Amino acid sequence: MKIKTRRYYIYYMLKMGIFLARFIPRDAGIVIADFAGRVVFRVLEKFRNIAISNLNQAFSSDHQRNRLIARDVFRNLAKTGVDWIKLSSFSGEDIDGLVTEISGGEYLDRVLSEGRGAILLASHFGNWELLSFYLSVKGYKGCVVAKRIYFYKYDKFITRLRNRFGVNVVYRDESPKRLLKTLKRNEILGMLADQDVDSVEGIFVDFFGKPTYTPTAPAKLKMSSGAGLIPVFTIRKPDNTYKIVMEEPLALSLSGNREKDVKLYTQAWTDVLERYIRQYPEQWAWIHRRWKTKPHQSGDGK
Repeated sequence: MKIKTRRYYIYYMLKMGIFLARFIPRDAGIVIADFAGRVVFRVLEKFRNIAISNLNQAFSSDHQRNRLIARDVFRNLAKTGVDWIKLSSFSGEDIDGLVTEISGGEYLDRVLSEGRGAILLASHFGNWELLSFYLSVKGYKGCVVAKRIYFYKYDKFITRLRNRFGVNVVYRDESPKRLLKTLKRNEILGMLADQDVDSVEGIFVDFFGKPTYTPTAPAKLKMSSGAGLIPVFTIRKPDNTYKIVMEEPLALSLSGNREKDVKLYTQAWTDVLERYIRQYPEQWAWIHRRWKTKPHQSGDGK
């Protein structure tokens, strides 16, 4: 009951924040968020410790350096939160103005010209929700795969926000056939696959030198549909606008063994993600327990 009551409090605080955000310019909101992120970093001990622990495992054990990166993670997430709130009142033109640079867009157009759809493989990096809104504003069709939020008020809020810009959602617990139909229509399927989620199928691949449980759905969908698999990142720039970077579609020399090839694709995507995290460590959501699942826990010794 306490948890349920807390969810209502948070929801109505969010609604109040959205109302107030309509009267606050984005630049001012970003400044406030930067300060709030520093405060939350100090207050939320549990998530601060998770972030620092993850950073210590990924990089050297330079605790002071990793603590500063962790603080900047909270600052970035707070700024991203302001943008999510502002999205509820933004126009398509406002969305377009947030993205001041795009690299690799030709890869997406090339993949779609082949007629088998495109899987955009994103991560909890930068402002990941903005990507689907931007592409929808630009006229691209498709949907995103999302986890169902079981507190209905949160779920309705996020769904309304996505629908406002024509972003369709397929929940993870729905039939995979809906995903394959999206690709068969030669549309875009947006996916996040960078967290340790024990309720979805995954395997262990190398991530920062450690065996890391990683979802395999993107690789399996790519292999079943023939769609292009494109890693994509929405990067916050120093002026708080964004750059969208699309990597070349993953093209690998496959073995013909499905299990091995799924691992090849999953490792290849993870390698790309690690490269971007090393370049922009403060822009990835380190507050998730990325190495929660151990090989002996899943029965997967790979």
